Formats: sequence, structure tokens, C-alpha cells
Amino acid sequence: MTQIEVEADAYHTSPEPILLAAELKGALALCLRDERRAVGGLLHLRCGSSGARACDVTDNTLSAVLLVLARFKRAILGNATRREDVHARIIAHTFPAKQAEPDATIVDLIRADLADARLDCAVQMLHGTLAVRVRFEPFGGQLWIADSNGTCGFAACAL
Repeated sequence: MTQIEVEADAYHTSPEPILLAAELKGALALCLRDERRAVGGLLHLRCGSSGARACDVTDNTLSAVLLVLARFKRAILGNATRREDVHARIIAHTFPAKQAEPDATIVDLIRADLADARLDCAVQMLHGTLAVRVRFEPFGGQLWIADSNGTCGFAACAL
């Protein structure tokens, strides 16, 4: 199966049986799939420096995140999608830090945007120093998560 690496601050969508992959290091991946149309995609967003504990929202990033999120949703959902056929999951990697969690994060922003569109979204927050590798197969809706060494795999799951 062909694998496509999704770079930070970009997304890729496909109706084909391919693997979309991203390495998360102070970043998040939004996997979104329309089950009825068998199309989905992966949005990869950087969301903090190595010292940040969570994916902070600042005035400088807010409009850019909302713009790319709107384009990503439009590419998958179009105009005529039944919301019950759409599945979403956010996988976010943050670095351990001594500071408290911020009040608002990019994860919260994306969840609120999806909720406004009446879309449910599961969230997995992963804290650690090792990067996390995400692979998503949009045609079948399968998702695999492991650390960057491939030694600590998390169970594959359907989106």
C-alpha cells in the first residue's frame, strides 16, 4: 500500500486505499472520514514549541488554523454529507512541562469547530519526549499510533 507523508501545517485527502502518515512532535493530527463516501484525510498541525505542554492558541495562529481546517473539512465533506456518516479523531502530542495546562488549546478550537458542524470527535492526548507516529488509512478508516521508534505500539482502531 502506498504511504504519503503529510507535512506539518498541511493536509491530504483520498478516496483510495493508501496510508497517510505524520510524525507528531508538539503537533496534532486530525483524522476525518466520511464513511458513506469512503473518503477521508489527515490534517497535520504544529501546535507548540518544545517547551509547550499543550497546543496553545495565539492570535497569530487562530485565523490560519481556522482557514486550513475549513479547507480540510470542505475537501472531505463537501456540501451534502450526512453528519452521522462522519467520524473524527484528534491525536495530539505534547511535551512534558512544569507549567499548568493553558485555558485554550488548538485541540479545543478544533473540537468546538467540529461540534458547531454537529460532528463528534474523539481526542487522544499523548504526553512524552518521544515523537508519535500516526498512520491513517482513509478508505477503510483504520488508524495506527506508535512512538517514533515503533517500539510502543498502540492498538489499531477504526475511526
